[in-house]
Amino acid sequence: MSGFDPMLTVVQVLGMSSEDEMVACFLRGELSSRRFGPNLRSHLVAAGQAEQLLTHPDLSDAGANFARRALLAAVRGYGENRDLYENFPTQVTWTRALLSAAEATNVRYLDYSYWVELSGGSRRPTDAAAHIKAGLRAFDVPNKRFVDAAHALIRGERFPPLILVGESQDNLVCLEGNLRLTAYALVGFPTGIECLIGIAPTMGRWAR
Repeated sequence: MSGFDPMLTVVQVLGMSSEDEMVACFLRGELSSRRFGPNLRSHLVAAGQAEQLLTHPDLSDAGANFARRALLAAVRGYGENRDLYENFPTQVTWTRALLSAAEATNVRYLDYSYWVELSGGSRRPTDAAAHIKAGLRAFDVPNKRFVDAAHALIRGERFPPLILVGESQDNLVCLEGNLRLTAYALVGFPTGIECLIGIAPTMGRWAR
């Protein structure tokens, strides 16, 4: 355990999660990404795996869990201290939770130039949403994908869980789902946002 105490959390904890669930959730989210999906699919083919490994994960299958971890290592450096997962702790306590609207507004984007620019330096999704509504772009990248995702939420579509990490649950950074986090901000943050939360005492080295 990494010092996580459910009695101290401000979010609504639904239950314990696991590294295997986080990996499966991360890959399922990236599979639908226009930016990362094609590369992920090419690695699936190279590994001789079908998309069902990601779309219908069986967390009780140790072999499938191993295959997904290897896939996340290949595409994002998971467990290899590189790329997205550079300085990411090896011992993380994972929970499934629901965020209220107020809690979601405090979640920050990961420290990446695009999200820093879109939010005006704050890494807050509310600031990014304000810029998008004002017609501002980060590095001249169109904002249509955010608007489309917001419209999907308004139509009642449910998104995969966000993956959030931090040293404590009152200071979280979005590991996966930054686009979805922005869409939530654009519609005013509904309550009960599904997420996986990873807590580790050394997470601050990653979640700056």
